Amino acid sequence: MNRPTLVISLDFELHWGRFDKVSLQNWETYYQVTREVVPKLLSLFSQYDVKVTWATVGMLMAEGPEEWLHYCPSSKPAYKNPRLSAYNWFNEGPKNTSCLFAPELVQRILETPGQELGSHTFSHYYTMEKGHLDQVFREDLLAAKRIAQGKYGIELSSLVFPRNQYSANAIQVASDLGFTAVRTNPVDWFWKTPEKRDLLKKIWRTSDSILSLGKRTSYQLDKKSGPNPVLLPASRFLRPYHPKLGKINNLKIDRIINEITTAATNNEVYHIWWHPHNHGHYPDQSLNEVKQILEHFSACRDQYGMQAQSMKGIAHSLIPSH
Repeated sequence: MNRPTLVISLDFELHWGRFDKVSLQNWETYYQVTREVVPKLLSLFSQYDVKVTWATVGMLMAEGPEEWLHYCPSSKPAYKNPRLSAYNWFNEGPKNTSCLFAPELVQRILETPGQELGSHTFSHYYTMEKGHLDQVFREDLLAAKRIAQGKYGIELSSLVFPRNQYSANAIQVASDLGFTAVRTNPVDWFWKTPEKRDLLKKIWRTSDSILSLGKRTSYQLDKKSGPNPVLLPASRFLRPYHPKLGKINNLKIDRIINEITTAATNNEVYHIWWHPHNHGHYPDQSLNEVKQILEHFSACRDQYGMQAQSMKGIAHSLIPSH
């Protein structure tokens, strides 16, 4: 890259990203707040002229169950644990659809300059769970592409794997379908094999948000010689604000600000990510944290020429055919 670069990718999923972890009951207000937060995030990104990739679950783009069914692939995942399938979960009984479908928010994203609609697969698909098949994953990505193209006229080209689970095979499937940018995990040992539930790794990941436990978070990107997707490692997950954390909230933001400065002064890429629903409990404080980060980026843009770029934008600048 010729300039230091900030990349922001958001995993936009509403309850499709959590159906196998928490019950939808009692979370309606949380998702309603999330729906209200999305336009506010877009306003902040516009205010600071920041390009962002919204990696969106394809199912979320549907108007409701009828359109969802229309775009569903014929091949469904047959995980060894059937509770991991969004299809099985949805078919168990009636759901509050406002926690699942948000096509009007997708439209708002597309109407906001600089925002990229990326993919978080169609069904929040897990490529490292037992029972996964490459062909079924391929059908899932094709369904995501169909709904984005059919409803919005958008060709998806950036991919974020749900739960950060991926393999070389899964990346190749995405590449074969035309995806040119993929978010990968940090190089640290505590980010390896996230599909294996490991309490020690989780503790290290959480602690690393305020203490320097891992390797350097920003990195250089070189021009690619071949057509494979550009792999963009995540640098930092923006952990949700919580009042009980007290000053730890400030330490977390200070760490991100310092890492952005390091990237800016060394002509490197810094890639931050989170979920819009992470702002569902304390939206005002959470959005203020985002604003602090964008303020600092703006200062680095003025001082060091730092740019904000979407995943697609970086791929365009690095892949020869673009």
